[in-house]
Amino acid sequence: MKPAMDRILDYTPLETGRDATALDLSLQHWQARLDDDHVLWLIIDQKDATANTVCEPVIEELAALLGEIERRQPKAVVVRSGKPDSFMVGADIEAFRELTEVDQVLEMLERAHDVVNRLAGLDCPTVAMLHGHCLGGGLELALACDYRLARSDTSLGFPEVQLGLHPGLGGTARLPQLIRPDQALQMMLTGKPMPAGRARALGLVDALVEERHVAAAVAAAAAGRLTSRASGSAAAAMRLAPARRFVAGRARKETGKRVSEEHYPAPFRLLDLWEAHGHGREAMLEHEPRSFAELLTGDTARNLIRVYFLREGLRAQGKREAAEINHVHVIGAGTMGGDIAAWCAHQGLLATLEDREAKLIAPAMKRAAALFEHKYSDARERRAAADRLIPDPAGAGRARADLIIEAVPEKLELKQRIFTELEAVAREDAILASNTSGILLEDIGSALDRPERLAGVHFFNPVARMQLVEVVGHDRLDETVRQRLCAFATAIDRLPVRVSSAPGFLVNRILTPYLLEALLLVDEGVAAERVDAAAEAFGMPIGPVELADQIGLDIALDVADGLRDKLDTPMPDIPDWLRRKVDDGDLGVKTGKGLYQYKDGKADKSSVDEAPDPEHIDRLVLPMVNTAVECLGAGVVDDPDALDGALIFGTGFAPFRGGPLHYARQRGADEVRQRLRELAAAHGDRFRPSEAWEQVFSGS
Repeated sequence: MKPAMDRILDYTPLETGRDATALDLSLQHWQARLDDDHVLWLIIDQKDATANTVCEPVIEELAALLGEIERRQPKAVVVRSGKPDSFMVGADIEAFRELTEVDQVLEMLERAHDVVNRLAGLDCPTVAMLHGHCLGGGLELALACDYRLARSDTSLGFPEVQLGLHPGLGGTARLPQLIRPDQALQMMLTGKPMPAGRARALGLVDALVEERHVAAAVAAAAAGRLTSRASGSAAAAMRLAPARRFVAGRARKETGKRVSEEHYPAPFRLLDLWEAHGHGREAMLEHEPRSFAELLTGDTARNLIRVYFLREGLRAQGKREAAEINHVHVIGAGTMGGDIAAWCAHQGLLATLEDREAKLIAPAMKRAAALFEHKYSDARERRAAADRLIPDPAGAGRARADLIIEAVPEKLELKQRIFTELEAVAREDAILASNTSGILLEDIGSALDRPERLAGVHFFNPVARMQLVEVVGHDRLDETVRQRLCAFATAIDRLPVRVSSAPGFLVNRILTPYLLEALLLVDEGVAAERVDAAAEAFGMPIGPVELADQIGLDIALDVADGLRDKLDTPMPDIPDWLRRKVDDGDLGVKTGKGLYQYKDGKADKSSVDEAPDPEHIDRLVLPMVNTAVECLGAGVVDDPDALDGALIFGTGFAPFRGGPLHYARQRGADEVRQRLRELAAAHGDRFRPSEAWEQVFSGS
């Protein structure tokens, strides 16, 4: 009698034939079970890990198992995961940090390729049974199998490009042989995962299978009754040299619109590899490892891998304590408040949204509906999210919420009045938080009887896209409150950074000199387009002039004026024409006119033919670096990695440079400080190096 699938999945030993438990194999990461039909099930369940990765111990054990398979000749082999949420999530990125030489990487890849090629070359049918995340190296392992079956919850993708890499375990060779090459390239160039249904339509997945039907689907594959959906003659024609040149050329052009080859070489190296060797699988398999190795040991990949761990470090700030926040009440239904409430509802929390009148809440509800439409393909999920967002002009949520976030205009007296009212009605254990972008928490809390439960929780605009949340503390804050807020940020898929209450906090304090210097360059007669082009040449995703328009010139002016009043460090005079623009209502994107004219939200820019001026780049970037050093030295944030992560995820600071402090370290702290002295001599005291340089870089 064939064993039930649940016996295999819960790893109950099978009393049939000789299973792997009787073999002289010491397995920590795999379990092997032979069923009554002589189908061998290889179940990867990586020890001491919440998800499976393609790491050296996993590959070594697979090699040992393949030796037994080659000797025993089972009817079929099935590879699946013992983790409940995923098949495999990719490579062991931690191991990448230790690989610094091309030959070292090649040696590792050659061993791994040998094992995966052996899996691909088995005489019996091989089946990858997928569920949850199947990414990167995990998908490459699945591609080495003859068939891929997937549950409907499966997500398949090659995210390597986000680390400055392309697939390196045979993916560049096998995927374009399996599906149409242009579709395969698109998948690898963008790094975007695809759902199982889309993968089935492309031919990447051979069948969608419900869990209760897995055994029957495997039996069909083992008996040769499952037809592979591999690509046909049209895809084969696309692998001919003229077609490869055409497809690669078009892909280079499209990719070049998104990223610079100088800054992000991986997509372009992938296209080079495929154009030169995409005529056959063996040629791609031969040349893929060196291309991958050269990328992995380059600056871009090493810095993007650093960014990956910066993200993980910020996310870990919210894992120490359970958030215990299920109901969020937001006061102020403007752009920030309304979007914070909508995001919380999207993330599964009950969110009540308060403003003086229902008509003031209506625009926020409309924006929320658009967010839900974008995020959910299922109408039922959209309705559920909409049901979690409740207009609350009467403020009934004040008395019931676990967390109350104030998001009203930046007026100290208004905020103090609101929090005084909240103290009288909020639950004793409720957290009171302000989304202020710069008012000191001590000043807001001075009117409260219990300031220890007041903190800052500063989101960035647009809320749905900006990942960072500043969790702002002060001397009287209960640390448990800050821990709960960090956990809340993580629970709603944001990245918390702990900062002290200081003028501008962290991100705005560092961003403001960058924006002001851009305005001074414009004031000197440099075209706004040239200023933006200089920043984009450095690697910023958007130039500072356009960024100021997106933030809103009125808000940028308020922040700059507020910092000028509170900081001892020199700040430049704000051009009079900027104040006139604000007085005239030319505020940027939101009014259709600011430093640029806007149509359908897009800036009307002239083309820039001249190469960016290195002087302009330094004038824009080095004040950010200098201010970052100052903030770290002053204890606004106590971790240099957290600071670098905050600037990348809060401002888009060129990710491939690893953050402002890391950039200074790579360029040379002494060189950067000397360059600041030169700029100070030429342009004024605002470039004077912070006194904290020696403190921050003493060990460099």
